[in-house]
Amino acid sequence: MGDANLDAYSRRLRRIHETTVGEPRQLISASWRRSKAAGVDPESRAAPLVYDGSLIRDVRESHPLQPVLPMLAETLRRMADESEHIMIVTDAEGRILWRDGDLGTMRRADVVGLADGHHWSEISVGTNGIGTALATRKPVHVYSEEHLLRVLHCWSCSSAPIIDPDTDTVLGCVDVSGITRSLHPATVALVATTAKLAEARLALMMHERDERLRRKYDSLVQRTGVLITKTGRVLAGDHSGRLGARITLPEPGGTDCPAGILEPFFDGYLLRPASRTEALPLRLAFLGEGPPIARYGDRFLTLSLRHAEILTLLALYPSGLTAEQLSYYLYGDEGNPATIRPEIYRLRAQLGEAVAAKPYRLVAPLTADFLELRQLLTANDPEAVARAYAGPLLPRSESPEIRSARDELEVQVRASLLTHGSADALWTYAQTVNGRDDFQILERVAAALPSSDHRAAAARARLSP
Repeated sequence: MGDANLDAYSRRLRRIHETTVGEPRQLISASWRRSKAAGVDPESRAAPLVYDGSLIRDVRESHPLQPVLPMLAETLRRMADESEHIMIVTDAEGRILWRDGDLGTMRRADVVGLADGHHWSEISVGTNGIGTALATRKPVHVYSEEHLLRVLHCWSCSSAPIIDPDTDTVLGCVDVSGITRSLHPATVALVATTAKLAEARLALMMHERDERLRRKYDSLVQRTGVLITKTGRVLAGDHSGRLGARITLPEPGGTDCPAGILEPFFDGYLLRPASRTEALPLRLAFLGEGPPIARYGDRFLTLSLRHAEILTLLALYPSGLTAEQLSYYLYGDEGNPATIRPEIYRLRAQLGEAVAAKPYRLVAPLTADFLELRQLLTANDPEAVARAYAGPLLPRSESPEIRSARDELEVQVRASLLTHGSADALWTYAQTVNGRDDFQILERVAAALPSSDHRAAAARARLSP
């Protein structure tokens, strides 16, 4: 395309950009809509800086693309030798990890943040080669006024995502950018080829790791487990094929998954069948003023308040809760899911396989005094309710959800006894922390029992000012 045609195309795109109507390419039109929905200001002057110079080296060294950066740099530099371009590699979020190229072009790029550590996702700077390639998982050429930001109208860029051959997730993006007149749209084909070269190199490295792991596995005298990579791919030992190509790995620090028990094995895992022994029963005693007690099998455990709260919530929600839900139920809007996971790990150290993950739930045969009390209330048996009620549910808990459950139980117990309870049941309730000074309960006891009954005398004494 000659200069005259480029100028004409640029003028046409400028008119489109002004009116945001009649976008020439559906890919760009869709990107503009996403960018505007994210609130990107077309008058923004530069991409935001997210990694300064003191951090970028460490970020680059720890990134999965680090092993292929030398190959990418060598390939793209050859392209730059013939033009005034810059070459860029980003992470999956569009943050620039590496840049090289023509010095004059890099100085101009610094002004708009097209440099190490700056963020070029669509939600940061709108439509651009890097952000749009990452959003669509496709090679993209964005020319001149196709950029949403006006300050980028003198730039064009060709970008392609790099896909992890192991997990099929986006690892990052490779990009060539330059002043509009110097970058031909056909550059995107060269950039896409470079991205494919990086993926091929990563695939080769993955297969080499797999082979090393298989050799370690084959050297075992007894191969009783299934060989799993650190990303969950099944490599060997699943002769029936029941696991498929990949399994879901547990959260960091966990060892159990629906398929069995994972054991670390060099750079992967051995998956062994879960124990077929009968699950130990779990009994929770959380009503009343004493410390919360759990019985797991034959062991009695005195629990911290936080662990008792977590077990209470898991018992109230048997289908399970995520870390976010647990955090909200425990702390309300101030909760942080990151504080839940270490508590769960410590709880599982005491209760072992009774607590499962994804979502967090109780898998042991469960009984609990507060759940049994709920059932008795439903059965409308006030005498049994009075015997089962030992006091409020975790009275020291400030968890919003547990306070709500506690208050609900209190109201139901008191209403059941006042409506249908015998004098014996009312007196039993009067020995609890909430019933001790309950004026209405004590009046009923004093009225229902003979004046010679010591319980009636005690009730009258409590009622006296």
